[in-house]
Amino acid sequence: MIDIHSHILPGVDDGAAAMENAIAMAQAAAKEGITTIIATPHHQNGTYENPRPAVLSLATELNDELKRRGITLNVLPGQEVRIHGDLLDGLARGEVMTLADTPYILIEFPSDHVPKYAEQLLFDAQVKGFTPIIAHPERNVEIIEYPERLYQLVKRGALTQLTASSVTGHFGKNIKTFSFQLIEANLAHFIASDVHNTKTRPFRLREAYETVRKEFGTEALHYFRENAEQLIRGQAVFRDEPQRVRKKKFLGLF
Repeated sequence: MIDIHSHILPGVDDGAAAMENAIAMAQAAAKEGITTIIATPHHQNGTYENPRPAVLSLATELNDELKRRGITLNVLPGQEVRIHGDLLDGLARGEVMTLADTPYILIEFPSDHVPKYAEQLLFDAQVKGFTPIIAHPERNVEIIEYPERLYQLVKRGALTQLTASSVTGHFGKNIKTFSFQLIEANLAHFIASDVHNTKTRPFRLREAYETVRKEFGTEALHYFRENAEQLIRGQAVFRDEPQRVRKKKFLGLF
């Protein structure tokens, strides 16, 4: 399996606190069947700054340590970039990174809203040859209340990544229900762990894939797994025509 969103690099954000924590996460990943993981430390979110040189250096250091210890996991460099007005300039300067040196860039919204400029910025990124992936939209307050916002972004070419723990229900029944709605509406393209540690924010990627298989069938399982493989090759991913989320009573709303 391939995991495209993780906080495994040691000592840089709210993920692995030190190298031994990163090693424990790597061991858990290998046990789960993950062979390749993209390290995506938070960048420019108001708390953490992890520019390209630092990420590349730490990823190399971690890979060397994993090889020394005989842990079969390949760590690729990336960032989880908080959306901001100068994002395209950061890409041009080489400070903002794509995922594993591909055209795909993992973009995080604030947890409570979608910035008004997001649609234009994500479109402009595509014009410059990048493909934006919106991280964990199923946990964004505004998107939960107004899923039309996400529909419009995906319709204009953005992709999305659900968190494994959302799909499995570990973030609550409502988030799981909304995740399923996004899958049904073709508004989800990847599932990733967003792992932060081995205790409270573990991988659960295998469990999430099994949940998808039971709920949506083997074809849906292959869809998500193959998209992760397509991503690290830098190739076009599979996407179906997006649909609007069906009107259902959700979180007390109609």
